[in-house]
Amino acid sequence: MEGKATVPTGVSNAPTYLAWSIFNTICCCTPIGIIAIVFSCRTDTANLIGDTTRANAHSRLTKKLNIAAMVIGIIFLIIFIIFCVAVLPKQT
Repeated sequence: MEGKATVPTGVSNAPTYLAWSIFNTICCCTPIGIIAIVFSCRTDTANLIGDTTRANAHSRLTKKLNIAAMVIGIIFLIIFIIFCVAVLPKQT
């Protein structure tokens, strides 16, 4: 048992949202996605050491960052589609 991290029983782990953070980094908004990955890792670390207060705080921040990255990505996608439909056909 030496060297292994254990979580105290009865303590629920805060969600890390790591997969969502990676998706947002690749597809939506890279800078915010990278920050979300960092806080996902911090959430995981806090879960491992049993610091539920810090884990919950980092988890909430990670969720907010992921929502922001997703919204920014959708807005840029809509702007790109409008540009392709409205502006590019007029140039030819």
